[in-house]
Amino acid sequence: MPTLTHQKNNMKKTWCFVFTVILMAMQLTVSAQESGKFSIPYGNNPAAGKYVKVNGINMYYETYGTGSPLVLIHGNGGSIASMGNQIEYFKDKYRIIVADSRAQGKSGDAPGLITYEQITDDWSALLDALHIDSAYVIGWSDGGIESLLMAIRHPEKVKMMAVMGANLQPDSSAVYPWAVNWVKKIAAEVETKLAKKDTTQNWMLIKKLFNLLGNQPHIPLEDVQKIKAPTLVMGGDKDVIREEHTLQIYQHLQKAWLCIFPGETHMIPETDPGLFNQTVEKFFSKPYYRPDTKDFILGHH
Repeated sequence: MPTLTHQKNNMKKTWCFVFTVILMAMQLTVSAQESGKFSIPYGNNPAAGKYVKVNGINMYYETYGTGSPLVLIHGNGGSIASMGNQIEYFKDKYRIIVADSRAQGKSGDAPGLITYEQITDDWSALLDALHIDSAYVIGWSDGGIESLLMAIRHPEKVKMMAVMGANLQPDSSAVYPWAVNWVKKIAAEVETKLAKKDTTQNWMLIKKLFNLLGNQPHIPLEDVQKIKAPTLVMGGDKDVIREEHTLQIYQHLQKAWLCIFPGETHMIPETDPGLFNQTVEKFFSKPYYRPDTKDFILGHH
């Protein structure tokens, strides 16, 4: 039977692989190297880290700051450390709640495939455990998908939200073909490893994460139209998500702002956190309002 140290080492290797595949393939290095630029080891901070039992798993989370609750949700294969720039910026203005989503970072997993709905319900249960009835939410990539689902499945939990690089479908109507093909390629390689009974990585866990990317989500526009929480919809103008899909999400929301960052990619929360964080802060800083050019032109302002 493997020792606890051996298990931890294997898990560390697995997450190194997932981070490398998902993030470096998009030409960005995150994780341990990035966390070193902060005085606090976000994602590995004994002073702030705790576990809570939610939906059959142990979910790892950290909290920082005081004030109105602000939830930060990372992307596929990420962790609390992925949101370090956002924690650092917003912790003096909000009470930050940041966690490792199911089967990622330090959080546990359960048998069966993972769904975005399942992860969203984990986050909702975490807020219940912390006695937080509603919060501001920032979601990046998969975290953006889960933010939208939070507003659909648990609408009372979301005051306002900012979603970056989210999609409603996993196919080329929403995601660029190169990314769809890349996910298929990696998924096929993982299946080959499983067929060969390779034990160098936790291939079944990696398969679960790529199943999220390749086969989910499936969020109807009719559900998006039901969202009442004011939403800032964001994307890079060379994102992994088609800009017309980002626009489609914006156009089907009841209360929304749209931001397509010029000269930016899916990775702007990490590559230009100043611009990203200030844009989100402007949206959150006052009650939702929606100015319209016609009010200026027609004298109704």
